[in-house]
Amino acid sequence: MLTISSNPNNILEVESYLRKLDFNIALNSEKYADILISLTEAVNNAIIHGNKSDESKHVSIHVREKDNGLAFCVTDEGVGFNPGGVPDPTCADNLECCGGRGVYIMKALADDITFEDNGRKVEMYFDLKGQTA
Repeated sequence: MLTISSNPNNILEVESYLRKLDFNIALNSEKYADILISLTEAVNNAIIHGNKSDESKHVSIHVREKDNGLAFCVTDEGVGFNPGGVPDPTCADNLECCGGRGVYIMKALADDITFEDNGRKVEMYFDLKGQTA
């Protein structure tokens, strides 16, 4: 588990944390990239949107092996949000707007994603069965 304060500079710790993890399941470079991008987006959202970059609040990352894959859980201490209320960034009306892309990217790259605790907790599952290294 990794716990960081909500300073945007701490986003750099995500890749270091991911590299240090030792799993019974090997990651190929494509799946590693999907996980790193998704995890970075989730932590970035937790720091900036969830905790409003309040360094007295923390973001926690927990990982576990699950069903031939890995599940990453990112939790913040913010007030939460409605994941269903995030506008689709691919909609013509939203193409030039800022924001909304992080959740879209996480949904696109993870094999499954769930939001809990009023949006303060996101779990992303990555299926590693059948991948080639």
